[in-house]
Amino acid sequence: MTKSILHKADSRGKANHGWLISSHTFSFANYYDPSRIHFGALRVLNDDMVKGGMGFGQHPHDNMEIISIPLEGDLEHKDSMGNVAVIRQGDIQVMSAGTGIYHSEYNHDKEEAVKFLQIWVFPNKKNVTPRYDQITLQNSDSVNQLQQILSPNPEDEGVWIHQDAWFHLGHFEEGKSSHYQIKQSGNGVYAFVLEGQFSIEGYDLDRRDGLGLWETEGFDLKAKSENAKILLMEVPMHI
Repeated sequence: MTKSILHKADSRGKANHGWLISSHTFSFANYYDPSRIHFGALRVLNDDMVKGGMGFGQHPHDNMEIISIPLEGDLEHKDSMGNVAVIRQGDIQVMSAGTGIYHSEYNHDKEEAVKFLQIWVFPNKKNVTPRYDQITLQNSDSVNQLQQILSPNPEDEGVWIHQDAWFHLGHFEEGKSSHYQIKQSGNGVYAFVLEGQFSIEGYDLDRRDGLGLWETEGFDLKAKSENAKILLMEVPMHI
């Protein structure tokens, strides 16, 4: 029987630093809830808004797979590997921190806010050589269907990470539905509603609600509003 956990949007941890407003699905920084440390290998799901001209100064990471998904605006990235880039809505950025990296992230625009998801996934290999990649998605590939944006395979669609994880994005019209099939036995899926409303496994989900499902082979989802957008993150449940 499918197991599930529901995290309503307003139950997330909040942080307001003036220049940064962040909602934490899982324990992060000053937000700590022992029942919400992670979902399997999914360690961090932060919903961030950074004001114009502001950002995160250079800081270190190691042994973590870090994915950034811009939702609005432009995010400027610099790191100790020599990468300098701007990622925009429709882009996906990934870093394997491995043996250790330093990086900074700033709002590329001096006036308008940038909004993005910062996601951390525990790797299945430690101390790998640090790596950076970014891609631009074809938005038409996610209309009324699930578009793969991340996998464990460098030759597959989307970016790749050192973990048996698969991410998909979908942009649905009201009434449209899709079926998601688990890619690897023992994995679970954390569904995060970006916009609109969805119905999954008897749950009615609103904007920024999260639903974790595991011990299942798959599930159906249905858009309950126009312009409904969802992110599915399949990860191993045992780390």
